[in-house]
Parts: sequence; structure tokens; C-alpha cells
Amino acid sequence: MPSRITCEVRDESPVTVVRIAGALDLATMRTVHRVLDRCLTAQPDALVVDLHDLTVRDGLALSVFAAAARQAAGWPAVPVVLCAPPARTASWLTQSRVCRGLPVQRDCAEAARTAGAAAAPRLRVRLEPVAGACRRARELVADACGRWHLPELVGPASVVLSELVGNVVRHAGTPMQVTLTLRRPYLQLAVADGSRAAARAATRTDLRAEGGRGLLLVRELTQRWGSAPVVDGKVVWAMLPAT
Repeated sequence: MPSRITCEVRDESPVTVVRIAGALDLATMRTVHRVLDRCLTAQPDALVVDLHDLTVRDGLALSVFAAAARQAAGWPAVPVVLCAPPARTASWLTQSRVCRGLPVQRDCAEAARTAGAAAAPRLRVRLEPVAGACRRARELVADACGRWHLPELVGPASVVLSELVGNVVRHAGTPMQVTLTLRRPYLQLAVADGSRAAARAATRTDLRAEGGRGLLLVRELTQRWGSAPVVDGKVVWAMLPAT
């Protein structure tokens, strides 16, 4: 009989909790990966994974948690903490090489406190797709860089965030959530909107592409950037060195 698994997501702002129940193997780990990925792209302050009702059938499937933690350590800079594994699952985690170093707490309330304490500094604002949105984005950059003592990043971060916000105003036309996160050695900028159309930078041989020129500038000013789908749209993010 095929294994079954369920993933219940609870938004306990600023922490997201995912309770996983059922049998984890190489087939069901795909479901877990999709849910954890979707939770991470929403950029909570922290992600707690409740394993109280999880049974492990294949130790290799535990790599799904290590993969989520590795992804989260880069972008979107979200700490991931596992909690409440039953004795057998805890034994699997202890023996797993790929999960070595992953934080595991016996109690989920303690896990939430641990994850919250490890959360990176963030500033968030919700903007409407209006002409003044780019100016408000630049003000947010100045505020963040002032709080976090990053005066050298005000200029480049303002240009990058203005381009990301401007793209939403020009093309998506939906309300957006703008998030700035400091996870050294990077300052991370992200704009989530209600359009599912993926962002794509123009190539140097196709600079006529509408909107692509701005994303080409984003690519040149940042260490990394990308676009990821979310439940009701997409998020476009960028990382600038903050040494």
C-alpha cells in the first residue's frame, strides 16, 4: 500500500508551523518538499516543523529537511527548526549524516522560541501599485540601511528595489509586499505580487524586451537574484553583499 502523508500549515505569525503526519519515504518526501518550499517563499521570520506524528520508512527521505534548511539559509534567510520527533524518528535523525547540524527540539513551543531568536532582522511594508510606490521603496531602503548601519548600500539597494517595485507597478498592477532582510553577509530585498508571470531579465542582445532592461540592471548590481512562485502570485528577490 502506498505511503500517505499530510502537511498542516499554521501561520502563527511571525513563525510558521508545519505539522507533518504519516509515513515519510522517497515518494511522500516530494509532498513535504512542496509544502516547505511554499512556506519558505512566504518569508516567515522562522519555520518550525512538527514531527510528532511522523514515521520514517526510508532514512534517505530525511534529506528533504536538510534541503529546506540549506535553501532557507541563503534566500529567504529563514531559520528552520524541527521539533517533537517520536523516539524512532529521533533515532533516524541522529543517524542521518545529511541532517547532522539541523536544530531539533523536543518541544514545539521551545522550537518556536529558538527559531524566533535566530530570526534575521526584517522590515516589511505593503504597497499599492501607484506612482509613489518607488519613492516609498527608496525610503524603506534608507530606513533599513540606517538601522542596520549599511550606509554604503543605500544607493545600489535603492536602485534595485525601485526596479523590482516599478516592475510590479508597470506590469503586474497588484498590491505588493516588500521585505528587506539582513542576513550577513547579504542584504536581501524581495517583492511579492499577485501575478504569476515569471520575471525574466533581458539578454544583452535583446534589450528591447519591455521590463527586461531593469532586471538586467538588477542582475548586474546584485550577487544573486531570482523569481519564485507563491500561492497567489510570485516573489522576486535579490541579494546584495553587506560586508
